[in-house]
Amino acid sequence: MAKRRLSLTQNDLAEEASPNLTPLIDVVFVVLIMFIIIAPMLEIDKVKLADAPARDQKQAVMVQEASAITIHVHEDNTIWVNSVKIKPEELLPLLQRAKKQNPTKTPQLFHDRKAQFGTYQTVKNAAELSGFDELDVILQPG
Repeated sequence: MAKRRLSLTQNDLAEEASPNLTPLIDVVFVVLIMFIIIAPMLEIDKVKLADAPARDQKQAVMVQEASAITIHVHEDNTIWVNSVKIKPEELLPLLQRAKKQNPTKTPQLFHDRKAQFGTYQTVKNAAELSGFDELDVILQPG
């Protein structure tokens, strides 16, 4: 009798050890099919930068002189407008005056690659609040 009880418990354990995976596999396939259907419909914003041809210093100076409003952000996050160092809180009134004086001009931003992104965001927000629709971000190759 002891053997008979032992064999029943082994069979019971064997049945409990194999769970039914069919519902799990069905759910995984449904989710996979949904991703396959939805993925082509998603539009992901990407910024692609054009390859810049090699330029000499004279051409770079011409780009800087093309706008009446030039903003430089240096590595130490200092902001310079038309070669004058300013504080971040002075930027908005200065850009508002520049917009009144030069309503058709677009400001040019020269942002150092080692400067923080928050400084760029401050400059961009100030340009938007002062009425500029565009802000040219000048990139240097290399």
